[in-house]
Amino acid sequence: MQAATLLLGLRSPTACGLLRCTFAQGTQSLSPMARRACAPLSTSCTRRQSEAGGTSPKSLDVLGTTYATDSWTNTPPAILAKTGRDLLHQTSHPLAILKELIFKEFPTFAHYDSLSPVVSTYQNFDSLGFAQDHPGRSKTDTYYVNQSTLLRTHTSAHQLQLLAAGSRDENGILMQAKNSAAAPRNERFLVAADVYRRDEIDASHYPVFHQMEGVCTFSREEVRDTMRQATAAKRQDKAGKADCPDQAARMIDTTVVGDGNPIQAAHSAEEAAFLVDNMKQAMNDMVVHILTKAVAAQQSSGDACAPGNQPQFPVRWIDAYFPFTSPSWEMEVLFQGEWLEICGCGVMKQEILNQADMPDRIGWAFGFGLERLAMLLFGVQDIRLFWSSDPRFAGQFSPGRINSFRPFSRHPSCAKDVSFWLPSESTFHENDIMDLVRETAGDLVEGVKLIDSFTHPKTGKGSRCYRINYCSMDRNVTNEEINGVQELVRKRMVEQLGVTLR
Repeated sequence: MQAATLLLGLRSPTACGLLRCTFAQGTQSLSPMARRACAPLSTSCTRRQSEAGGTSPKSLDVLGTTYATDSWTNTPPAILAKTGRDLLHQTSHPLAILKELIFKEFPTFAHYDSLSPVVSTYQNFDSLGFAQDHPGRSKTDTYYVNQSTLLRTHTSAHQLQLLAAGSRDENGILMQAKNSAAAPRNERFLVAADVYRRDEIDASHYPVFHQMEGVCTFSREEVRDTMRQATAAKRQDKAGKADCPDQAARMIDTTVVGDGNPIQAAHSAEEAAFLVDNMKQAMNDMVVHILTKAVAAQQSSGDACAPGNQPQFPVRWIDAYFPFTSPSWEMEVLFQGEWLEICGCGVMKQEILNQADMPDRIGWAFGFGLERLAMLLFGVQDIRLFWSSDPRFAGQFSPGRINSFRPFSRHPSCAKDVSFWLPSESTFHENDIMDLVRETAGDLVEGVKLIDSFTHPKTGKGSRCYRINYCSMDRNVTNEEINGVQELVRKRMVEQLGVTLR
């Protein structure tokens, strides 16, 4: 599910990265140090440019499969290069460690972590009920391979695919589960995967990140039987079942299912209540288990901020809206004095189950970003580090263990500003700048921030000023080196975005 990130490309077919790989030519005028900084991107672009004979390529290779391009294609080489990094299968990587911890919390679910990131627009949007004018469909938000194909923006893109595979015995898909015997018809499954979105540049945002999706379905008969058993158990326990004072999760839930967060017409009030209770309990158990491990790691490392005793983790639920669940919530947990947004979740839209030939089943789903939780649990302050091959980072972690990251020397940053007038007929979007800077400078860029915006009172022309903060994660960079990179950024802005530098 796209979860809280559910809140959820370029100007023209010749406007950006992949379609105008002029990078190699542009670097010839740079200093040797600047060329070294940009070498990986230069190589990537040169390869694609030569393949296309110096023109916009007619096809695109992603993970060994060739796709035709068109006017929607906006996926640049720097993003394509990430599709094969496979961080979730590097057993000592923090994201892989977190993935496996969550998999262990759901042993009766089928576990998927190798599904291709290339999906159809139908899978990513239409199958989930996204409106045609939903902003997530825009080229300013999504990386398109072509008009009908894209790099998934959320793991929910696989909901219908996996449910249908179970109901239709599509063994080619079912056997991709790591533990296919756990839920042989995909009645329950988890999906961990890389997802792609055009986004801002700062310490907590990256155009490629990872999500965990969970889906749990029940037959209507199973729900009725379970509710009958629960009613009988309550009658035997005259005192009822109040929350245990020493339980780790303390729920704060003031949400009300009603017109603003409605039960679907296809579900009875009893069915919806069962699904909501079952979902919230599963979420509580998962979060408490993982955060308890995090606190234990802090205590063992001597972290002065770690609680001295096994803490409670207050959990609160907030009404939300997602196209493919109703009712829907966001889950937050109080951790180290701050409310942490964990996931989005809700009762699955019955239309999805009906499309999967499962009209007799109902279910719930959740989803969240792994990076956000991993940054908290492992104490990682810069999201770029997850993509680092520096042994000083990678060597600090081991499978199955949460431990606090010990930062190595922080290298000095270097800020550069760029000001420009927008074109008269501008379709400029801020994500155009973000992609251009990423494609040019790669992970040398720590952040990009708009610091000034105004419209000229006489001409009506718009002006923008962005501050680009350069900071390498693994070495010192010189002012000369960054000046060369910045000059290339400026040059490409004029060529690709049509702006006028100030």
